Amino acid sequence: MKKKLLALVLAAAMTLSLASCGGSKTETPSTGSDNSSASSDNSSAEGATYKVGICQLVQHPALDAATQGFIDALNEALPGQVEFENKNASGEANNCGTIVNGFVSEGVDLIMANATAALTAAASATADIPILGTSITAYGVALDLDDFDGTVGGNISGTSDLADLSKQADMITEWFPEAQKVALLFCSAEPNSSYQIQEVATCLANKGIETKEFAFTDSNDVASVTQSAADYADVVYLPTDNTAASNTEAIANILVPAGVPAICGEEGICSGCGVATLSISYYDLGVTTGKMAAKILTGEADISTMPIEYTNATPKYNPTICEELGIQPLDGYEAIEG
Repeated sequence: MKKKLLALVLAAAMTLSLASCGGSKTETPSTGSDNSSASSDNSSAEGATYKVGICQLVQHPALDAATQGFIDALNEALPGQVEFENKNASGEANNCGTIVNGFVSEGVDLIMANATAALTAAASATADIPILGTSITAYGVALDLDDFDGTVGGNISGTSDLADLSKQADMITEWFPEAQKVALLFCSAEPNSSYQIQEVATCLANKGIETKEFAFTDSNDVASVTQSAADYADVVYLPTDNTAASNTEAIANILVPAGVPAICGEEGICSGCGVATLSISYYDLGVTTGKMAAKILTGEADISTMPIEYTNATPKYNPTICEELGIQPLDGYEAIEG
């Protein structure tokens, strides 16, 4: 009997010892890289912890800034409580599907989809996990919604990078009042780019200006399509377009020697190959998205009723290309800092 009692005591002691060794969790600080990371050491954090998956279509300054703004805002709102898994699709829409399906399998608490291809992939992957888009021009176009009224509903909301397209069309005639032909240069694989150029084309047609679409399919034909646009046009218009943003050097190498100026839909593209833009701050856009995420994660807001949010746009010019083309910047435009 004493031996049995001793055995039971020893077994209970071993069980308690094993339990005391389990349940610890070590996480690494967030760097915004392509690897899974945590915002800080959760061992000292108070309150609930959350896992957020970030799917970014491609690496370029605008999308990078939006992602960083998102991470910074969430870290500020929920210090030490958010683990980020930050993935980049390297410009391949199919990779977005693989990434977000992985997030769904892991059971993340929220998905941030940076760019249209990431958003559509996330929307196809889950109807339950909250999805916040950013760097999306038009949600109705991206998600093929016939009755979009500013709120997507369901498990999707986010922020838009749309700047007033009629004002962008006005910029073309303000900067280049003698222009008669405008080339609309964009990627045919990006539906939001098509939406933008159609709106700008309508505005320019109302001014009596001829337009023609020049669409590249991917990075491989950017140079040849840009050359055709330069041969045709007095001015080129480039919308917010991820493929264009990743190939500004190739575009500039054709437009600048040809003496053809470009008006652009956002600052990142303009800084690489354009003369002027009406652009938002993508970092601020990411911050707004991060603040929305904090409200969703903590239960302060219901994503199904959250309208798409926008940010202010600023008119800017590229001093380097203006100088190369001999163009005098207009009053009221800020210089893009190199």
